[in-house]
Amino acid sequence: MPESWSDNWLSWDFAKLAFEIFSLYISASEIPPQDLRELVDKSYSPAVFRSPQVTPLVRLDSKEQLYLLELFHGPTFAFKDVALQFLGNLFEYFLVRRNKGRETEDREHLTVLGATSGDTGSAAIYGLKGKSDVSILILHPHKRISPIQEAQMTSVLDENVYNFALKADQGEQGASFDDCQDLVKAAFGDVDINHTHKLAAVNSINWARILAQISYYFSAYASLRRSDTSGTSKVRFVVPTGNFGDVLAGYFAKRMGLPIEKLVIATNSNDILNRFWKSGSYEKQPTHGKQAKGGFPEDGVKAHEDGVKETLSPAMDILVSSNFERLLWFLAYDVLGSGSEEQRRKTAGEKVKGWLDDLKSQGGFSVPQSVLEAAKEDFESERVSDDQTLAMIASTYSEESPAATSDASKGTTGLTHKGKYILDPHSAVGVHVARNSLHHAPDIVHIALATAHPAKFSAAVQEALKGEDDFEFDNLLPDQFVGLEALERRLTILDKSKGIEGFKKEIRSRVPRSK
Repeated sequence: MPESWSDNWLSWDFAKLAFEIFSLYISASEIPPQDLRELVDKSYSPAVFRSPQVTPLVRLDSKEQLYLLELFHGPTFAFKDVALQFLGNLFEYFLVRRNKGRETEDREHLTVLGATSGDTGSAAIYGLKGKSDVSILILHPHKRISPIQEAQMTSVLDENVYNFALKADQGEQGASFDDCQDLVKAAFGDVDINHTHKLAAVNSINWARILAQISYYFSAYASLRRSDTSGTSKVRFVVPTGNFGDVLAGYFAKRMGLPIEKLVIATNSNDILNRFWKSGSYEKQPTHGKQAKGGFPEDGVKAHEDGVKETLSPAMDILVSSNFERLLWFLAYDVLGSGSEEQRRKTAGEKVKGWLDDLKSQGGFSVPQSVLEAAKEDFESERVSDDQTLAMIASTYSEESPAATSDASKGTTGLTHKGKYILDPHSAVGVHVARNSLHHAPDIVHIALATAHPAKFSAAVQEALKGEDDFEFDNLLPDQFVGLEALERRLTILDKSKGIEGFKKEIRSRVPRSK
């Protein structure tokens, strides 16, 4: 990090800040600085993001030091837009450069694959639709995402967009996000399909996704320092998470030097991450079917044979968090490694591989106590039930909030009555945890990540606010959502039992081969 970052970066707008962060990781020989700045400006322009701040920071509670980082001002109204608008432009940039001067039959074609629990798919599609020399293929669990999320993806009819819904082996019930993610990972491990179609990742297994998300942690801190006159230097970020990518970006921001006191992980009933921080065991299911330390009885959520519980915050209905293994590598490197740099890297890689092998073969693994203690230095965690999620949406709406009338987010937050703010269920999970954390650390500013617009999750919001006389869901809908579910759609149902061979067959039959 540049020594002067804490002085200079605080005054920059989002695009300038993002450019400086990206420049630390992207060599000028790979992307010249002028080109990179143009890519960043294009990704975060007013034509793309509705808020001039891109990811505005608003104060949720006038009594407590609780802020919301609104990440839903992009084209699909979810935090994934911040990364995927940039990633889509990156893909296009490299393809244009590689295909310069080539005839049509010799042009390189890229096939971008992604698994989604709801928001990644639409954000990736909106980032790549209509672009030349690239196809995007998204897998989602059939009937296990919200109607708005499905409509956002499947109503995009551009020729380079392909949507697949993964169905369980029998019946109409969808498979899980983990099943979708497993298929995508299997495709990347298949030499043949990579040779014929040049696959690229759009999930947060792609490092560029994480890099882009680092930017809003620094932007939030800069906004706080500009607006907060108390002189607070350290903050806690509270992150609702399922696949661990969003909170991992915060971890990297902390390692870069951002003064984050703690990263607080907020999970729903799919609480594998919370159970790890409580016990040091990372298990798909609690040992012997019992709740791990810190757990509590289920609140009526439906559990499927694959072990994933169906909750009101479906984008977090994930058992195996892909990015968690990245954190494990750093923990193993810092705690278990010794000797030279090469030896420490080798040790970390071997340890993580062993743990992940145990996860596949035995359904879980445990880390040494020293690794768990190292994890607790930077992270805390808490699990939130559906009942608590609904209660937080309702209680937030019932109280006047400065966030509801903030100029930074006015007109796009779902405001329906003066002084009232509506949370989507994922953001509500985060706010619930943030309020609990404030009881233990009342002198530390808390920033909860607001990950999606509430209109994307009508069932949860309407259930939470059904007793509010002044609430009408139709008033919550952005113009972009009106009539969305009635649009023509294109969707292919894929049977899970067909496995990777069936998936490869569908890719070959629909997507152009690469040259």
